[in-house]
Amino acid sequence: MKRRGFLKGAAVAGLAGAAASSLPAPAISQGIKRWRMVTTWPKNFPGLGTGAELLAQLIEKGTEGKLQVTVFGGGEVVKPFDSMDAVAGGEVEMGHGAPYYWKQKAAATQFVTGYPFGLSAQEQNAWLQYGGGQELADEMYRAMGCKFFPSGNTGTQMGGWFNKEINSLEDYRGLRMRIPGLGGEVVKAAAGQPGTLPGAEIKPALDAGEIEATEWVGPYNDLAFGLHKNAKYYYYPGWHEPGTTLDNFINIQAWESLPDDQKAVVTAANTAVNQLVLSEFVARNNDSLKTLITKHGVVLKQFPDSVLAGFSVLAGQVVNDLASSDPMSRRVMDSLLGFRKEALAWTSLSETAFTAARFLYSYSEGN
Repeated sequence: MKRRGFLKGAAVAGLAGAAASSLPAPAISQGIKRWRMVTTWPKNFPGLGTGAELLAQLIEKGTEGKLQVTVFGGGEVVKPFDSMDAVAGGEVEMGHGAPYYWKQKAAATQFVTGYPFGLSAQEQNAWLQYGGGQELADEMYRAMGCKFFPSGNTGTQMGGWFNKEINSLEDYRGLRMRIPGLGGEVVKAAAGQPGTLPGAEIKPALDAGEIEATEWVGPYNDLAFGLHKNAKYYYYPGWHEPGTTLDNFINIQAWESLPDDQKAVVTAANTAVNQLVLSEFVARNNDSLKTLITKHGVVLKQFPDSVLAGFSVLAGQVVNDLASSDPMSRRVMDSLLGFRKEALAWTSLSETAFTAARFLYSYSEGN
């Protein structure tokens, strides 16, 4: 009788396929759904893992406990980069990561994360919410068997950790560096050797000499991983990821099984987390950078203009090559470039002009 009751509940939720999984199927009793979220992040990792936890908490509170989500860190249930397969296949209901991790399934997801010299976090969110980005992302994620939500943004990242000074693009030749997405493709075009690793594997790879340099996020996260123990020079700006979108992806059958009120809660929770994670990075990066410099002797360096100019040229080639080889990438890139053109016109009069004025004022006051 219990088995028949279980099967009936699974069918009502549209998740009968999960019963065949090696994982236990979600429990549904008295209208309560218990979902599982696998992530690409270490459990409760600052900003990223904690953002996924916050999302789960907001969903449970917003649905008055009717939709409960248990969060698993990368590797606890499936390997970090197997998260999309687990969600799309119905083994679990939800996942949390970054869109460019799924580029082998849909190359255009790299644009959804963000692209070199592209949009800031504020602009990226505006494109997703009001520039057609959500609709394009929904289309490609549905093809992968999932529903897409932007669920966090790191803001402009740092350029990376190096054990040698970067004076020209030639310094990237042969460099074994952890750098994913389109940024990695640009480094490859500069004759580097990029690779993608989950966050938890970066430090061990540096320790073992498997990679020589890495980028991750920024001071808050990089300090938590102890990346300063393996490299001396910390470069900025993060030309490769100016506003990195994180994703919450939900099995499409599980998503469509939700009543409208619970869909609204999940949507609102992701909107809140998308902003709160960005705010946390902006707030925490300040003290973390100070700690890296004053306590650990990290040398902060700015990429030379010649390096940034060279990467800008290579980035244009990389994104155009991708767009030429994939119709969806062409659609997404055209949408982004159109939005970027309009955004730059306004940003030059607002954010850029204000930032320049603020620095002038600060220096005149001696602050």
